[in-house]
This record gives sequence, structure tokens and C-alpha cells, in this order.
Amino acid sequence: MSDLPGESDSNAKAYSVSELAFALKRTLEESYGFVRLRGELSKVTFHGNGHVYLTLKDDRASIDGVVWKGSVRALSVRPEQGLEVIVTGKITTFPAGSRYQIVIETMEAAGVGALLAQLERLKARLQAEGLFDSARKQTLPSMPAVVGVVTSPTGAVIRDILHRIRDRWPCHVIVWPVVVQGDAAAAQVRAAIEGFNALPPDGPVPRPDVLIIARGGGSVEDLWAFNDEALARCVAASSIPLISAVGHETDTTLIDFVSDRRAPTPTAAAEMATPVLSELRAGIADLTGRLHRAGGRLVEDRRGRIETLGRSLARVPDLLELAEQRFTLARSRLGAALERNVAVHRTSLVRIGSRLNPALLLRPQTVHQDRLIRLTARMLPAMIRAAERAQERLISLSKLHASVDPSAPLKRGFARVHRMDGGLVREGQGLSAGETVRLVFADTDRNAVIDGAAGPDLPPPTPRPAKAPRLPSAPPNQGDLF
Repeated sequence: MSDLPGESDSNAKAYSVSELAFALKRTLEESYGFVRLRGELSKVTFHGNGHVYLTLKDDRASIDGVVWKGSVRALSVRPEQGLEVIVTGKITTFPAGSRYQIVIETMEAAGVGALLAQLERLKARLQAEGLFDSARKQTLPSMPAVVGVVTSPTGAVIRDILHRIRDRWPCHVIVWPVVVQGDAAAAQVRAAIEGFNALPPDGPVPRPDVLIIARGGGSVEDLWAFNDEALARCVAASSIPLISAVGHETDTTLIDFVSDRRAPTPTAAAEMATPVLSELRAGIADLTGRLHRAGGRLVEDRRGRIETLGRSLARVPDLLELAEQRFTLARSRLGAALERNVAVHRTSLVRIGSRLNPALLLRPQTVHQDRLIRLTARMLPAMIRAAERAQERLISLSKLHASVDPSAPLKRGFARVHRMDGGLVREGQGLSAGETVRLVFADTDRNAVIDGAAGPDLPPPTPRPAKAPRLPSAPPNQGDLF
């Protein structure tokens, strides 16, 4: 054996860091696969991926913990800073950092004091958000046609509510059965409230006018489901007025503060939701009697006032006698007045008719006839002169038109020479030998080819004698119109 230090350990296996870390991880998970811890929560962090990271501590030590997102919904309490809880889970390590932690599967408050402390913190936060304000609470309907009840289908609570509603106000009651205790209670009650609010007003299932959440009395732990934050926010968001009737008069839950009305007992909730039919009938009967009595007094008062006013009015026979006298007097004067009026108009007609004779009617006609003869005698020579001038101008224009007509020379034996593209040939020097041209005569067109030699000069054409101008004939004698 060698005496050199350390030579005796030369055959020991050398672990890698990863091998040692994972060996420790397996050892801890096998030895502490189920651990139940009690401690105070601190450094609570809700990560964006859904996991919750926290630290459990007491007065001398602390341990990190994690709640995977699949287990967060199953927790009976919401992790909060300073809350004392009891958790169960397994111990494991984080090899990358050489740290150990507990993977939490369940969590519950450590005693009633911790639950109440958590409730007070939640209550203060919701109150700061304004969910407890009376201004946002809805008014209960005075005469509901449909009442929705969220409670356990068995037990005395539902029987008391149905019996009380049947005695007071017979109406349609819809019961949504839920469990009212345990971990699933809050989710079921929340689903019932959302389901009632989702019903259409004209659907096959009638939509309630008011909701009642009811449960019998119990301990703080029994009623803890009604302190759930999500349930409280669902109650506050309900568009249907809601009455909370959880526990007895001394029991208080979180939904009592956010509901529109709180009832001390389920029976009191039924009384709040419905009126008393017999009292309404009695009230209607009393109002009907008061209306009849008031109407009778009003009629009697009006009758007395009319009689009093009628005494101050004149009698009808007196009014008729005065009108009859005035009518008789006017009728007696009417005949003589009409005769005098006819006589006056007859005299006026005779006076005017004596001045009327045929000469008065013929005199304007004679004056207009003489005026027409004078005008005709002056206008006829002027019209003849105007016609002669117009005829002379027309002849001049005709001659001008004949002199500028390009087709007029063709009738006298001339012809126009056009190139094949339609252009007019004005000078012969512009034509080349062998070029094809078109000759336009008076009666037809002919094509021709230009040769190379110039032709002999032709004698000038013999001028034709000019025609004598045509004189305008004398205007016919039109006679005299008169």
C-alpha cells in the first residue's frame, strides 16, 4: 500500500455535476413524494404562463414552491401575500440552480382566522373597485312574472321559498339546481347566474325578472364558496336583479355586499321578490272606492255650480220674444224697401238708355276704317320698291354663283385635271412624263397618261354673247280692299 496521501481514493468513481444533481433529485422525490406543510405565503407571483411561484416560510426557515397552472384552479384558496396555509405536494430539486422546492398540489387556509383575513383583504379590494356602491344596485321589480332560484334541489330551503311564493304571489318559478357547499359550489352557482342572464326574453324558457341565491345556515367553512371572488364579480355583473339569501341573519358572505338586495333568510328573500296578491287586491278595491267617491263628489260639485250659474242667465222665452220682435219689424220694412230700390234703378236705366243710339256704336268703326285705308295707301308702294330691290339682289347673287361654280366651265368644253390622289393640277410643268392623271368632263371622267412632248398652242375660245338682263315685271294690280 502506498503511503502517498490521496492515493487510496484514486479508484473512487467520479460523478459529473449533472449525475449528482439528478441523483439528489430522485432521492428527494422518492423520500418526500408526499409532504404536508404549514407556513405563511410570501413572494407570491402569478406568471403569464399560468403558473404561480411563491415562498412558504415560518420564523426560522423558508422553502420555494410552485403551483403548476393545471393545479391553480383546484386550489381552495387564492394564494396571497401573508396568508397562512396548509399545502400538500412533493419535494423536488431544480438541478440548474442547486435549489430544492415543493410542487404544490392542494392548498387550504390554516384555520378560520386565515380565511377571515383573506376575506377582509378581498372585501377591501372589491369595495375600492366600487362593487359595493349602492348607486350601481338595481331596483327589484314590483310584480315579477318569473322568479329564478339558484339553490340545492333538496332540503328545506327550496320548499320554504316555493311555499312562500305560492301563498303571496302565484307566478312562474324556475329552479336551477346547484351544490351549495364544497369546492364545486362556487363554479356551479356562477354558471347558473350566467345561464339565467343568457336566456333570451322571448325564448322557449322564460327569462326571470329577479334571481334568488339561497342556502341554509352553516359554519364559515360551509359558506366559504359564496366568498369566491369570481362568483362575487359574476353577481355584480348580473343584468337581472339579484337577491342574496345565504345562511341565517347573522351569517355574512361576500355576495351579500355585491348583490342588489340581501335577505336575512331564504323565506325573507321570497317575500322581498314578490308582493302579496291579497294586499294588492285590497289596495285596488280601496282605490276603486275612493275613485268612485271622488267622482261622485266632483259631479255633485259641478251640478251645484251649474245650477248657481243658471239662475243668473236670462230665460229662453225672453230671449226669443226680443228676437221675434226684431224679425217682425225687419220683415215689415223689407217689402217697401225692395220696391223703392227697384224704382230707383228703373229711373236710372231710363235716363241712361235715352242717350244710347246706333250712331254711337258706328262712329268708332268708321274712324278705324278710314285709318286702315290711309295706312294701306302708304304701305303698298313701299312694299313694291322693297320687292324690286330684293329681286335685283337675287339676280346679282345668281350671277356671282354661276361665275364661281367650278363645274360651269366643263359645260363649255373645258376639263379639270386631277392627280390620282385627288389633288387638282394647276400648272402643266408640275406633271412628269408617264404620270397618270384623271380628266373630269361635264358628263364623265377619263384617265390619261402624260407624254414627254409639249403640245401646240390652241387658239383662245370664242366668247359667247352675253344674255340681256331680265327686267322685273310690273307688279300685278292688287285692287283696293275697300
